[in-house]
Amino acid sequence: MHNDPKIAAINRRAFFSRSSSGIGAAALASIQAEESMAANRGVSTGGLAGLPHHQPKARRAIYLFMSGAPSQMDMWDHKPKMADWYDKDLPDSIRQGQRLTTMTSGQARFPIAPSIYKFARHGSSGTMVSELLPQMAKKTDQIALVRSMYTEAINHDPAITFFQTGHQQPGRPSIGAWASYGLGSESENLPAYVVLLDKNSDPQAQPNYSRLWGSAFLPSNHQGVKLRSEGNPVLYLKDPTGETLAQQRKMLDDLARLNALHKQTVGDPEIETRVAAYEMAFRMQTSVPDLTDISNETEATFKLYGDEAKLPGTHASNCLLARRLAEKGVRFIQIYHRGWDHHSGLPSRHRKIAKEVDQGSAALIMDLKARGMLEDTLVIWGGEFGRTVYRQGGNESNFGRDHHPRCFSIWMAGGGIKSGFRYGETDDWCYNITRDPMHVHDLNATLLHTLGINHEALTYRFQGRDYRLTDVHGNVANSILQ
Repeated sequence: MHNDPKIAAINRRAFFSRSSSGIGAAALASIQAEESMAANRGVSTGGLAGLPHHQPKARRAIYLFMSGAPSQMDMWDHKPKMADWYDKDLPDSIRQGQRLTTMTSGQARFPIAPSIYKFARHGSSGTMVSELLPQMAKKTDQIALVRSMYTEAINHDPAITFFQTGHQQPGRPSIGAWASYGLGSESENLPAYVVLLDKNSDPQAQPNYSRLWGSAFLPSNHQGVKLRSEGNPVLYLKDPTGETLAQQRKMLDDLARLNALHKQTVGDPEIETRVAAYEMAFRMQTSVPDLTDISNETEATFKLYGDEAKLPGTHASNCLLARRLAEKGVRFIQIYHRGWDHHSGLPSRHRKIAKEVDQGSAALIMDLKARGMLEDTLVIWGGEFGRTVYRQGGNESNFGRDHHPRCFSIWMAGGGIKSGFRYGETDDWCYNITRDPMHVHDLNATLLHTLGINHEALTYRFQGRDYRLTDVHGNVANSILQ
């Protein structure tokens, strides 16, 4: 038996002797009452005092992350002059000694491989888009196309980690966790941060680790909750004992009182986080099955997203779920598509993967717009870096492209972003940025700004240092904002 009287106070006798009118229950009731009043006022719960810092343009964000790195010059960044450079070496004056990956550093030559896909102008903006994206091409007047993204990371894992956490090494909170920590949730029955993974359809699909949507040193209730496309949507959510909801409710009330007593003694704030997680899991037992049951969607909706929307785990299905999550008040929604790592066989593989994401991505924009939600929903599409204009191995029919962090393309839509807008330019080789560079930290600063957050002011003290998503960097790209 423990001899510390403070610890000994928390035992079975002490717990049961303190009735529902005890100190622990009163503290819990106070917390619940505060959350209830906030919910009745129609405001977020669980966020920090003083946030948002300014009037937000976006209430929520949906991030479509193309893991593996799409080839920008084959979809978004037309380089017609490269046709005259076919099979000629990339000039040293263009490369400027920039480092290469080990996959091409041993090549004797760096032969230019112009895009084999046709480009055409679309929309009143006249944006050039390749034939790989026929549905997204119709939406150019709804998006802001950024052609000048860049990063320092040259390999997949540090590059993806950089985009998702603001640091190349693991151990920092994800961007969705920061949004949840700062702004709280608009939903009582769903987490503030939800993650959806597309099914692996490519033999070289990138792995996605849970730390990419983790909370790191932030309270653990801010980590992303992954919805699965097979079996139970959320692991360990279904009660294996078969107890009724009323029985579970009684058990959780008792457990909350015990945790309140323990918190009063040891002062560990993670205890409150654990109680909040129990409560959310209880509510999700009914909200998640309702969310994932798409049988009440109209045929017009399925026609918009395509037949694949009825197949769980497809990009179209996840985009439809993202819209449903957004409707129910989820703050940050992340979709990962993992099939873009094309070091070989790019001509056929890129066409296949682009087709998988094209209709669902375009449909999401149209669906949000039709429901009056696009104006306060920020949508982002992009990968962790770009691809080289020179060929990696192979020949005209099966070549690949290597990693290229110096310049690549993403797009954003809604949530205070200018529509039909083009940001940044690259040189004729799609190798260097010539106007308006946008760094990873700049993108994250801009994303937080649309949500009403000053990226320099959202910090968390850990091990004697104040941390933030953008570290000590980042500038809001004001010219892309409405």
